[in-house]
Amino acid sequence: MPELEFRISGVRAVAKGLTPLLQFAVAIRNSSVETIRSILLHAQIQIRSPGRAYNPREKANLIELFGAPEFWGRTLRNCLWMCADTTVGGFDREIEANLFVPCSYDLKFAATKYFYGMEEGEIPLLFLFSGTIFYSGGDGRMQTKPISWNKEAAFQMPLSIWKNLMEEHYPNSAWLYLRRDIFDRLYAYRRANGDVTWEQTIARLLPDTTLTELEHREAVA
Repeated sequence: MPELEFRISGVRAVAKGLTPLLQFAVAIRNSSVETIRSILLHAQIQIRSPGRAYNPREKANLIELFGAPEFWGRTLRNCLWMCADTTVGGFDREIEANLFVPCSYDLKFAATKYFYGMEEGEIPLLFLFSGTIFYSGGDGRMQTKPISWNKEAAFQMPLSIWKNLMEEHYPNSAWLYLRRDIFDRLYAYRRANGDVTWEQTIARLLPDTTLTELEHREAVA
């Protein structure tokens, strides 16, 4: 029966896509003698949060996700990023398949908060694979087999790939998620003050304090 091994061999941003999209290359190796006709492949992608170090600013950015850093021994754990599916064509021994992963810039999602809060380095990912293998049996007839539950692959994704992808689609921008009643009040405030842009409205409401001063207050607190 087929026995498959999986490895993530690379990642790139899909150029000029209508939406932000990453393409992961999945190297698949068949160690059995059976010919693989096709694979319905499912991947659950997790962020291995405990798998890297964090500088002080990154720690401050992740408090909303994991709580205060002094409690990270209990709270810092893997979190789900995305689930993705693909169909793999037939092969005998090895093949490379493409797994397309859409990316969101909406900060209401935990994964986006994590990526946005990082400043440098790599993002440790874990791919958990499942699905169905269609293969030729000894008599030539097609047979099926589920992918073993323990098939996984770790991968270090450069943070710059995600950052550059977001900058391409949302240059010098960020998303703000508001409850509708709060948005209505803010919209009314904007109209009342005759602001042309949302930036003018937000700037009017913010105190005259620099970002560096705010970061210093957080560090002291």
